[in-house]
Amino acid sequence: MKRFATLYTALDATTSTNEKLEALTAYFSAAEPEDAAWAAYFLAGGKPRQSVPARLLAEFARERAGLPDWLFEESYQAVGDLAETIAHVLPPATGESTLGLAQWIEERVLTLRGTDPTELRARLLAYWDELDWSERFLLTKLIGGGFRVGVARQLVVRALAEVAGVDHKRIAQRMVGWTDSRQAPGAARYLRLIAPAAEGDNIDTPHESDLGLPYPFFLAHPLQADPETLGPPSGWLAEWKWDGIRAQLVKRGGRVWVWSRGEDLVTDRFPELASLGAALPDGTVIDGEILAWEPGAAAPLPFARLQPRIARKSLTKKVLADSPAALLAYDLLEADGRDLRTEALHARRARLDALAQSMSSTLAVDLLRVSPLVSASDWGTLAVLRDESRARGVEGLMLKERESMYGVGRTKSSGTWWKWKIDPYSIDAVLLYAQRGHGRRASLYTDFTFAVWDETDGVRTLVPFAKAYSGLTDEEMRRVDAIVRKTTIEKFGPVRSVTPTLVFEIGFEGIQASPRHKSGIAVRFPRMLRWRTDKAIEDADTLEMLKGFLNEVTA
Repeated sequence: MKRFATLYTALDATTSTNEKLEALTAYFSAAEPEDAAWAAYFLAGGKPRQSVPARLLAEFARERAGLPDWLFEESYQAVGDLAETIAHVLPPATGESTLGLAQWIEERVLTLRGTDPTELRARLLAYWDELDWSERFLLTKLIGGGFRVGVARQLVVRALAEVAGVDHKRIAQRMVGWTDSRQAPGAARYLRLIAPAAEGDNIDTPHESDLGLPYPFFLAHPLQADPETLGPPSGWLAEWKWDGIRAQLVKRGGRVWVWSRGEDLVTDRFPELASLGAALPDGTVIDGEILAWEPGAAAPLPFARLQPRIARKSLTKKVLADSPAALLAYDLLEADGRDLRTEALHARRARLDALAQSMSSTLAVDLLRVSPLVSASDWGTLAVLRDESRARGVEGLMLKERESMYGVGRTKSSGTWWKWKIDPYSIDAVLLYAQRGHGRRASLYTDFTFAVWDETDGVRTLVPFAKAYSGLTDEEMRRVDAIVRKTTIEKFGPVRSVTPTLVFEIGFEGIQASPRHKSGIAVRFPRMLRWRTDKAIEDADTLEMLKGFLNEVTA
């Protein structure tokens, strides 16, 4: 535990990629396999399930510190992070733990859930009394389910590759599914992860537990330059960029798995895609996008129609009927059990087309659709087609080199893919509410709620419509934080309402009607494009203008 806490502190204290890589490599070089397994799980994005409610964590820590409610609450408001507050207010430890990370997680943290509050209190106080400040902070994060760390998964892959002496692409392949909560990290699994390359990476003979794993997803780079710089269009395949759930459908050993890009196993969320997989030849892996698509319809439904599939605990007949799903296929990664990723994209596409044509007409039309290619003789013509994106319900175009292999992550070594997106929607909005951020921004107000003017019945009021936390520089964040503190009107737990004084240009990718929101509008991927210091709040945009974007989408 002590070693992992030291690593966590080092990662949180720097923004340097080289320093993070150095710290990760040092940790994995020295850690015991069972501890390294859990560390890799958390650092790669594995989410610890909340073992103890935040309310009880705060209550037990406040009592142990001997603080009145108001003082603990003021401390929490000043610090902005519960785990950090608890680590600060607890008295110094009287003991020292020698347990490793795996023992702490498996024997202590995972056994807390559902424990009687009296026993829970005794155990937590005993645990805190064995740890120093950084260890207490980390333990409380893990117990509360709020563990986050500023390190990219690919950096973890690079560190493990360096420790193992194995190409990072092999490590990335082995790490697919690593954060699936259905398989607990363990020493044997970790040792397979870092095994020498000679010890079996053959997809034909996978370890039984890895049979259904997908391939690492190949990701595109945003295209900022003029596409003319890419050479003639004949060297590229263009497709529409759809807004859905990127996924791989895997059929091996007579079984079917559907994986999202975030490495969540979502087979049970999409039973119709499992049925599609059952009809595929064994040893098939398809890369594509899950979209809400009604049988027989010419175009997909908005992304919001997919959300019940992920959010609902159980899929009723009504949910399945209201949120029909289909797989829009981009690529064929495996056929007859053979890895096709090193073949040229145009050859893989030809195989994909042939596979779709061999399917029954019902499956091919309703459940498996091949993403259509967008043809144009020159970039100017393609740009004109791209301008039609919103009317088509897409985000722009994907440009993929005809000869590209299917790479790992966001790389150019296997051939390049670009996402040539249209400019986002944008609107000038007023900051109404603020909340503290996380990690190194935990002491700053960085998470904001924005509003536009509603002019109904001649009365002008500000109506919230979006939350955003990204887009500003660190210096701008500090300046906004200072203004939030000076203009606070009320506090609602961790949230502050402020006197409206600041205007920001908010960008977002999509928009849809939503009866769940007061504004009647929900936007997708909102972020701050710039701080409009040149505008007064009276000059911010209106709800009518926002709804005008909605009319563009539905026209």
